[in-house]
Amino acid sequence: MQKKGNKYGTHRVIEPKGVLTQAAYKIDNNMDEIYSNEILCNVTALNIDSASFTQIEEACGGDETKIGEMIMGIVAERGKQQNPVTGSGGMFMGTVAKIGDDLKGKIDLQEGDKVVSLVSLSLTPLKINKIKAIHKDIDRVDVDAQAILFESGIYAKMPDDMSEPLALAALDVAGAPAQARKLPKEGDNVLILGANGKSGVLCGYEAMKKVGPKGKVVGVVRNPKQVPGLIELGVYTDVIVADCTKPVEVMEAALAITGGQEYDISICCVNIENCEMAAILPVRDDGLVYFFSMATSFTKAALGAEGIGKDVTMIVGNGYTKDHANITLNVLRENEKIRKLFEEKYV
Repeated sequence: MQKKGNKYGTHRVIEPKGVLTQAAYKIDNNMDEIYSNEILCNVTALNIDSASFTQIEEACGGDETKIGEMIMGIVAERGKQQNPVTGSGGMFMGTVAKIGDDLKGKIDLQEGDKVVSLVSLSLTPLKINKIKAIHKDIDRVDVDAQAILFESGIYAKMPDDMSEPLALAALDVAGAPAQARKLPKEGDNVLILGANGKSGVLCGYEAMKKVGPKGKVVGVVRNPKQVPGLIELGVYTDVIVADCTKPVEVMEAALAITGGQEYDISICCVNIENCEMAAILPVRDDGLVYFFSMATSFTKAALGAEGIGKDVTMIVGNGYTKDHANITLNVLRENEKIRKLFEEKYV
């Protein structure tokens, strides 16, 4: 008879005791026996969080063998894929191998279903048998592995109207466009840092629908070559070129678009450190700053806003927003240009 575990997975915590699996240094990744309220999945691919993959790639000098060794080492040591520098993980794609006895008939999954995890690898028990391929340009690692979804874990079934890699690429950042749909209102000016990435493009699309003809959605990129393509995509009213680690440069370029009027909302999708103030500085008092990037420092954001006397509401980029999987996949269904971009760039 299967033992029943805690719905949040604390029965898998090895050290330190008393914390949830995300905060734990080491968790139990034994896949031989599962608990009655767990789901065992055979994993085919990991989408490593962008901030995490960037850090790993830089630490390994871009060498794919070393990148693989580092990922294998992290999982062997911690029982999960949690970057010790960024603290972030990613998500997995796989097939349901076994459903615990207490969950059978109570969830919308059956053995053999293809799923994408919508909870972070930083809290997910993972055992990698082999790394098959590393795709540096899209932060993806093909693996022979197994993972556990807890009773509280969220997931999405693979849609049947798009390829698995395409769905995985979009669902990897599902929390961002769902928030970009929820936060702006008609007539708002929205600034999106990291405008050329997956989350930036999806956020721009949703924000454009909300602000309407009287609002602006302005993207920030560092490479001027990216500007024409983004304008053609139709997800921004304007695109500016600035370095997001230089807040004054970003502010001046952003305010030049609005005639000096500060922004109602900024969304930070940049996958490198030290971009907090570039997101805060152009926003008006009582405005919103949404940090989706896992490279964000709470300390830098909080003390930085205080230091410049900005009374803004700052939102941590919770990767989960109600119905976020459907909202994100529907962007690809609604917009042929974005779907084509994702198929060319991330598949």
